[in-house]
Amino acid sequence: MLEIKNLHASVEGKEILKGVTLTVKDGEVHALLGPNGSGKSTLSYIIAGHPKYTVTKGEIRLNGKDVLKMKPEERALEGAFLAFQYPMEIQGVNVFNFLFQMAKTRQKKLSPVQFRKQVEATCVELGFDKQFLDRELNVGFSGGEKKRAEVLQLMLANPSLAILDETDSGLDADALKTVAKALQTLRKPGFSALVITHYARLLNYLEPDVVHVMKDGKVVMSGGASIAHEIEKHGYKAIEAQEAKK
Repeated sequence: MLEIKNLHASVEGKEILKGVTLTVKDGEVHALLGPNGSGKSTLSYIIAGHPKYTVTKGEIRLNGKDVLKMKPEERALEGAFLAFQYPMEIQGVNVFNFLFQMAKTRQKKLSPVQFRKQVEATCVELGFDKQFLDRELNVGFSGGEKKRAEVLQLMLANPSLAILDETDSGLDADALKTVAKALQTLRKPGFSALVITHYARLLNYLEPDVVHVMKDGKVVMSGGASIAHEIEKHGYKAIEAQEAKK
């Protein structure tokens, strides 16, 4: 589903990624952890096509296709979805209209009435108030509401690759369960996810197939969920100690 090989990237002349290699197979959910400044969010933005970042070496393939040759909108149509760490406010556009325009990129003759029913059903499934749909997107939203709006977009976009950049940040236990439930609902052949997080608590609900640890622009360790729990208990010093023994 996603193949990243020896990826180097910089921003404003400063190298951030220094040889990231990572593979997420079809149907798998991977977690990506690492201390602040390790390059996790940079990696997510580069996969999505943020113009701020410059790839200097390496490759990214999604469904076997060269992502780096695609515009951001082409990557989205190919099935890549990014849930932002800090979702933007869009004044004058309510949540439903935003979702409808998003869906129309794939279904040109989509009925707004039928789509409204689908969206409202998804809201009920996720435990959202339907009035949420008529508010301006993220304007005046709490941190938790912004993350819920991202999850709603994820469910309706039904992407082949979901990248969640610290979607769990600032969420209470109930909201965490909602995020995990959404991912578990989508979890099937044809869907994969890369979940970027600082905390093991989301992984308690999610049960990722693989956990990766980034440090200083590289993936330094990959393995099972036990890695996340070790970090939760002892911090990244435990990982550094294991690396020093190699």
